[in-house]
Amino acid sequence: MLVIALATLALTGCRTATENNLSYFRNMGDTPTGVMPQGTGYEIKIAPEDELSIVVSSAVPQATAMFNQPQANVATRSELTTQPVPRLQTYIVDRQGDIIMPQLGKINVAGKTTSEIEDLIRSRVSATVNDPFVRVQLVGFYVNVMGEVKTPQRIQVTSQRFTLLDALSAAGDLTEYGERGSVMVIRDENGKQTYHRMNLADSNIFSSPYFYLQQNDVVYVEPNQIRIDNSKYNQNNAFKLSVISTIVSATSVVASLIIALAVK
Repeated sequence: MLVIALATLALTGCRTATENNLSYFRNMGDTPTGVMPQGTGYEIKIAPEDELSIVVSSAVPQATAMFNQPQANVATRSELTTQPVPRLQTYIVDRQGDIIMPQLGKINVAGKTTSEIEDLIRSRVSATVNDPFVRVQLVGFYVNVMGEVKTPQRIQVTSQRFTLLDALSAAGDLTEYGERGSVMVIRDENGKQTYHRMNLADSNIFSSPYFYLQQNDVVYVEPNQIRIDNSKYNQNNAFKLSVISTIVSATSVVASLIIALAVK
């Protein structure tokens, strides 16, 4: 009877979970079509440690060959374990935000978009070459997705337009315990760590400056109240079961001693 009473006491901390709404963008309405909030134009800004692919060409390839790095069997930083085919080498932006190009020398690219860098290089090459074509691409960057997602991971981004929804999809979407009203985006801005909470139930996130992710952003999905309550309940139950186990063991020892003394 004592064991049953103790077991019943251990289970009294259970609470019934409330309904958890798992849907996104709940304020879009019930109509089959509609217009979502529009954000401003977005282009990612280049930062130190970024990797750039830059190709300069023209109608006369020999005229622009001197502005390109030679082809070699080199890899980007993400491909160092593979055997890449020969291609133009990439540029790594240094801590001062500069790259060094053949013939053109040092060029500051930090804080500029790829289209702005193209215009800058084109203007310099135009001094000696007619109608040059310049192509600048950001080879890739990384974002981290953590918390209540199905596959927390570091994601290599190969697109210059990578959204919060892209990151969550790549991580397998939120678990049923993810707090959809508070998804945090942590960002390094001007040397300071900033954060912003995004509400996935609100379609206004499409116009947020944090909707498009940048280099080294961290997306953290907080646990909802059900997960928090379950965690506390499991911890309390583990402690209570440990106490019950100790009491049962002690009771067994006492019972054995009483039986032994009675036999004598």
